[in-house]
Parts: sequence; C-alpha cells; structure tokens
Amino acid sequence: MSLLAPSPADAARRAGLRRMRLLALGLLVLAAVVFVATLRLDHDGAWGYVNTAAEAAMVGALADWFAVTALFRHPLGIPVPHTAIIPKRKNEIGRNLQEFVTENFLTDEIARERLAAARVGERAGEWLAVPAHRRRAMTEVVRVARAGLGRLSDDEVRSLVEDFLVPRLVQEPAAPIAGALLADVVADRTHHGLVDLALDELHSWLEANPGTYAAVIGDRAPWWSPPWVDDKVIGWTYQQVLAWVRDIAGDPQHPARLAFDDLLGRLATDLQEDPDVMARAEALKERLLTHPQVPETAIGLWRSFRAALTTAMDDEDSYFHRRGDELLEHLGRHLVEDDVWRGRLEARLGEAVSFFVNTYGSELAEVISVTVDRWDGKEAAERIELHVGRDLQFIRINGTVVGALAGVAIHAVAQVVG
Repeated sequence: MSLLAPSPADAARRAGLRRMRLLALGLLVLAAVVFVATLRLDHDGAWGYVNTAAEAAMVGALADWFAVTALFRHPLGIPVPHTAIIPKRKNEIGRNLQEFVTENFLTDEIARERLAAARVGERAGEWLAVPAHRRRAMTEVVRVARAGLGRLSDDEVRSLVEDFLVPRLVQEPAAPIAGALLADVVADRTHHGLVDLALDELHSWLEANPGTYAAVIGDRAPWWSPPWVDDKVIGWTYQQVLAWVRDIAGDPQHPARLAFDDLLGRLATDLQEDPDVMARAEALKERLLTHPQVPETAIGLWRSFRAALTTAMDDEDSYFHRRGDELLEHLGRHLVEDDVWRGRLEARLGEAVSFFVNTYGSELAEVISVTVDRWDGKEAAERIELHVGRDLQFIRINGTVVGALAGVAIHAVAQVVG
C-alpha cells in the first residue's frame, strides 16, 4: 500500500510539469534543428554565430537535463555514478532536513520571537469582542462537551470508580493530608466564616420553628412529668438555646468558639501524629469508600450532572450559554485593555512554548526522518518531482538560453583572436 496517497491537486501539478518538460525539450529540438540547418553554411559571417550558439545551446540543455534528471532517476536508465540521488539517499536527506528544522526553527529564541510577533493575546481579545465569534466559540465548546459526554458511558464511570479511584483512595494514606489541611484551616481561621453561617442558619431556624423544637424536646420528657411543667421547661430551654446561639454568633472570643477551635487544632495534630487516631481515620475512610453504595452514588451523581449539563447546552437561552458568553466577553476585554494581564498571559504562553520546544522539539522534528524512512525511494522521487519538478525545468530552459549566449561570446572571441 502506498504511503504517499495522491491529492486532488496532483493532476494540476502533473499537467504543469508536463508542459514545462515539453517547453524545455522543444528548445533543445529547436537548437538541434538550427545547428543542423546552419552546419554547412558559411561560418565566417553571421551564420557562424548562429551555428555556434545553437551548438552551445544544445550542450547547455543536455547538461542541465542530465543534472535535473539525475536528482530523481538514472538518465536514460543508465546507472551512472552519483545519479538517482533522491531515491538512493532519501534517508540521509530526511535526517539532514530533520537537523535543519531542529537547529533553525524549533529553538527557544525563535519560538518566543514568533509568539511575540503574533500578538496572540491582543488578537484573541479582539476576536472575542465580536458576539458572533463568541457564539462560535460556545458552539465549539458545546460540540466538544457533548461528544465527550456521549462517549463516557455509565459502565465506564462505574469501572473508573470501582477499579481505579476507590482502590487508589483506599491505599493512599488520608489522615496526614487531612490533618495538615485542617491545621492550615485552623491557623488561617478559614473556618470562622462557615461557623458564622452555621450559627446564623441555626438561629434563624430556631426562631422560625419553636413548635418543632417543643415537639422534639417534649417527646423526650418523662412520662410522669405534668404537661404544664413540660411546657415551662421547654419554653425556658428554648429561650436559653436562642440566647446561647446568639451569644456565640456575636462574640468571636466566646468560650464555645475557642473550645471548638481547640478541638479542631487537637484533631489536626492527632491526625498527623497519633497512631490510634490515624488508624481510626483510615478505617473510617476505608469503610466509607468500600461501601457498596459508593459506586451507585457516583453513577447517580454522574447521570444527574450529565442530564443537567446536556439540557443546559441544548438551550441557548440557558444560564450555561449566558454565563459562557459573559466570561468570554470579560476575557476578551481584559486581553485588549489590560496590558499587565495580557503580558502575564503571553509570558505564560511563551514559557509553555519554550518548554514544549526544548523538551519535545527534537522528537517532533524526528517525525520528518521517520516518515521519509518509510517512503519507497522511487515513489518518493516521483512525488517530490511532482511538487518541484516544474520549477526545476527552468534550469533546463535557462541552460539552453545561457548556453546559446555563451556560444555567441565564444565564437566572437574566436573571430577576434583568429
């Protein structure tokens, strides 16, 4: 099977090559006809110049025909040394081309220079400023996302969870990581906002649901307690709980808050240093991850996510499309107006391109030599000639013309000297 499949443009290239060959051959035939026609005429006059010019034109045409043909095949099928250069040395040519590309194109300096000249950030920002372009970008995002969602089946998600994620998480020690993370949270007081939110929600719920509170506490009252006593006790405790929650929410230094911070701090330390606490945390993690419901829960979450995302992508008026357009517009405006932000982005792109070129440039260029090695020598020569042979025919034409001019000059010198 051919590794060089013909393209639709090959017919036009082949026709152009054929025309140029015929033109070069026609000039050679014309020179030969003129030479024969003027061979027996008087060479002391003008016919001598014409005959010498025709003779030299034939020599030039034949020499350049030999040179051009020798690149691709043996002239007239005769295995003259140093002919059919491309079929014989295609592998060496491929390696030389690989080295040339690596040394002159795939370099860190050139890659960064071309990236800077391309003004990627500014041009991308200008492109995103057009609503039609943003819609096109969102269309491509939706197309790729829909294709990805369609290719990932429930069985593949289940296999990913059961065969890869769960075993990996079970084997990976989680207690030290959780402890270090919790220690950072406590040190930075990141959890205080969550505590405030929880206290506010609890206080709001208690204010809005006194009956529910009374029912819960009343169910736990002794059977022998009189109802009026239960009501008094429940009402008093309800007010105390409300006041207590309100006090904690309003006082950052409340003893309950400090006790909770201390508890979290000791837990963070134990998760990193206490073998018993670490073992219990790992056992709890393993029980949770190996529960039979985990894969089913993962599948359920995946189905819900996929359905919600698919529905949002199908509706161009959905929040998904609106928010996507807003983000793209915001990104485009920043790329155009914010020189600092654009400079940082292009600097990161430059670093990425530099890393790619320095790390994989030689491997990328190796594609050239590997591909050329796979080519059949004769077929490769034919294909290369098809692409550049038309221009090479100008060498034959120029050789014919230059040869004729050189013949005239030589004859003129001979006339003067003689």
